[in-house]
Amino acid sequence: MAKFGRRWAWVAVLVLGVALYLLVLATLVDTRNINFIPALIMLGASIAPATFLTFAQGRTGQWQVPGSVIAAAAFFGGIIGVVAAGWLEYDTLRSLGVLPMLFVGLIEETAKLVVPVLILLLWWPHRSAGNGLVIGVASGAGFAALETMGYAFTALVQSQGNLGDVEQTLLVRGLTAPAAHLSWTGLTAGALFALAAAPGARRVLVFGATFVAAVALHACWDTFASQLAYVLVGLVSLGWVLLQMHLYRRADTRARSAARPTAG
Repeated sequence: MAKFGRRWAWVAVLVLGVALYLLVLATLVDTRNINFIPALIMLGASIAPATFLTFAQGRTGQWQVPGSVIAAAAFFGGIIGVVAAGWLEYDTLRSLGVLPMLFVGLIEETAKLVVPVLILLLWWPHRSAGNGLVIGVASGAGFAALETMGYAFTALVQSQGNLGDVEQTLLVRGLTAPAAHLSWTGLTAGALFALAAAPGARRVLVFGATFVAAVALHACWDTFASQLAYVLVGLVSLGWVLLQMHLYRRADTRARSAARPTAG
């Protein structure tokens, strides 16, 4: 029962999040009280990232990453990632004149790894690939939620208070977040923790290739910016991260079995 609850906890997060969002939306529409708009944006930007994060935590082992570590990764990863990416992109824009999408991907994927690297250094005994993937997803979730809040607020201002534009922004970015920031950072952080757990030339190559692929997927997402591109990149990203969750879970199971003392 405990295992079943862990694996399907994401459904409860999704249902509760949507229910709270609809409650706030209905209250906002009925009362016309604009004080509810921040809560609406916060919930709308956080539901999908929180759901996918819970899904990742339940599918990559035995909930080995404590809630405090996940919360720190999401909170600080989001803030530090957004601020670092903002400053670096601003400086690059000033120096280059035009900011290529490849540089956007490189800057943001690097910024989102800052907090996972710090957690790796401070939480060294728990440096497994599965833990790294969950921490990376948490950092990506915080980044995606804050970025979506910014886009939703911009839509609100530019539309002069049109809630329809805000809802559309929250819906589109919420549905695509798991296939974008969360997957890319989860993959790179997982490869990084795997390298730290068992250093070697092969693991260095895997991490380097994973990071380059994440940057390339990010650049394709931003460059082509079409429904077809989102579907194709999203399928590749989600398929890849789901495969890694499965492989990391199998590796963790084998490691626990090998560490278990044999009878006799």
